[in-house]
Amino acid sequence: MMQARPMFLQATKPIGFAAALTFSLWGGAFAAEITVEPGEGASEKLLEALIMAQPGDTVMIAEGRYELTDGLSLDVDDVTVRGAGTDRTVLSFKGQTGSGEGLLVTSDRVVLEDFAVEDSKGDGVKSKGSDQITFRNLRVEWTGGPKAENGAYGVYPVSSKNVLIDGVTVRGASDAGIYVGQSENIIVRNSLAEYNVAGIEIENSFRADVHGNVATHNTGGILVFDLPNLPVQGGHDIRVFDNEVVDNDTPNFAPEGNIVAIVPKGMGIMVMANRNVHVFDNKLDGNATAHVLIAAYPNDYEDENYVFVPRGVYVHDNSYGEGGFEPDGEVGKTISDVSGTPVPDIVWDGVTTIPEYFSWTASENGVYVDEAEGTTFVNLKMISQLLLPWGWWPSTDIAAHAGSLPEPEPVKLPQDGGA
Repeated sequence: MMQARPMFLQATKPIGFAAALTFSLWGGAFAAEITVEPGEGASEKLLEALIMAQPGDTVMIAEGRYELTDGLSLDVDDVTVRGAGTDRTVLSFKGQTGSGEGLLVTSDRVVLEDFAVEDSKGDGVKSKGSDQITFRNLRVEWTGGPKAENGAYGVYPVSSKNVLIDGVTVRGASDAGIYVGQSENIIVRNSLAEYNVAGIEIENSFRADVHGNVATHNTGGILVFDLPNLPVQGGHDIRVFDNEVVDNDTPNFAPEGNIVAIVPKGMGIMVMANRNVHVFDNKLDGNATAHVLIAAYPNDYEDENYVFVPRGVYVHDNSYGEGGFEPDGEVGKTISDVSGTPVPDIVWDGVTTIPEYFSWTASENGVYVDEAEGTTFVNLKMISQLLLPWGWWPSTDIAAHAGSLPEPEPVKLPQDGGA
């Protein structure tokens, strides 16, 4: 059991950073509510509050605008950082002198809620190596609009587990607004991602539910990727459902060399080199390159353990509005040169491993489509283009991909009422 903190610390702690401090009984010990107010010295007070926090504490950031020149960090378990609302408590990093994150969390069972982070030089809010990390009702924004100089990621849990992202808004990230990488047990819900390169991205991660979100006016709406040369590989068991993925029409502004720089303007949902991905009950409309793209990793790599093709993708029961009317960039041209325009609603590049091409693909590794009559589809058969350039042709036979896959179990998180 946690021990009550010494009386001398209770007495002296608030003097160190001139913050209001109250105590409540928590788990058999005294937990502090530390309130930081705007005004002179607020930056130092907030930094010290996060450093001095003890397990069980709540750091309250009062309503106001905080002009910060240094990034913040938290490495204490069981701490809540809470503002007064995303438009009432604003942490501005416009004058940040370094290039790091706005806020970095490296501890467990942390809740971040009800505040905004603006114009950080690096990522907005990041967790690394955290267990039971919650991002709730946050806004991360680069207020100058889409620019390559903006930070890469808005909300960015990496190498974490039991991740909850709920009610978050991100605008202007030069890579991904909401990005979860090399993590496991993930829920992203009820969030808005707009005017980013990628709205929401799940990368090299296991067991993720992405639902109830709006991804609009990004370059690409929702990406599910698996990349080579990373410590965690073999992403799998991803459900993308009940989202609105509409009007993703922002030109790609990612810095040159980033993998998301290949994403064409007007991409809805893109699945690349991941396994057991289920895309269903989404609304897709106004995505000018393609609504859904299923693709292999396109670049050269040196990683003998990497599997570069998607395996086990099931797309079903989505609704499709107008799309594919203005395919963009190299990817868009590659697709439309084969498929014609408008590009069909669902595009599979048709790339398999060479052994599978010459023999058969296991049923659990297939690509399956079950959509309403009138939904359009194309298999570009790019592997055939490579191996049989004199006698191949794309297929628009959606019935050839009839079938289904067992759906992954819903993700349950300890901090969200799950086991």
